[in-house]
Amino acid sequence: MLRNLPPILSPSLLYALRAMGHGDEIAIVDANFPAESSGPDCVRLDGISATDTLKAILSVMPLDTFVAAPARTMQVVGDPDAVPEIVAEFQTIIDDTADKPARISTLERHAFYEAASHAFAVVQTGETRLYGNIILTKGIIEP
Repeated sequence: MLRNLPPILSPSLLYALRAMGHGDEIAIVDANFPAESSGPDCVRLDGISATDTLKAILSVMPLDTFVAAPARTMQVVGDPDAVPEIVAEFQTIIDDTADKPARISTLERHAFYEAASHAFAVVQTGETRLYGNIILTKGIIEP
């Protein structure tokens, strides 16, 4: 056990977060996402929600301020302007937890899959709400 770290940050997830550099991306995905076959290392957090995972990760990882879209979600198929309830929750968590909050942008479904395939790691959560997927770009910790 460690102090001041959310206990859902498993050893493998902490390793991935620490090993990531500025500009690297991490995908937090729901239980339906093809995480194991997407390419990057897959860290499993079965039974943990995507929203709890996002909050825990943002408590230790800064978002990138050098890119226009450091937080990206998947668009609803057939309704790209829709904002699923979980995406609205993601935005609230970013606003409340990130050291430098950012507006979430969206990617078309297949573009999201492609972006996730280039992430440093994919965190497969137990999230059952549809569109519970978000890609974060790691920023820097200023001196």
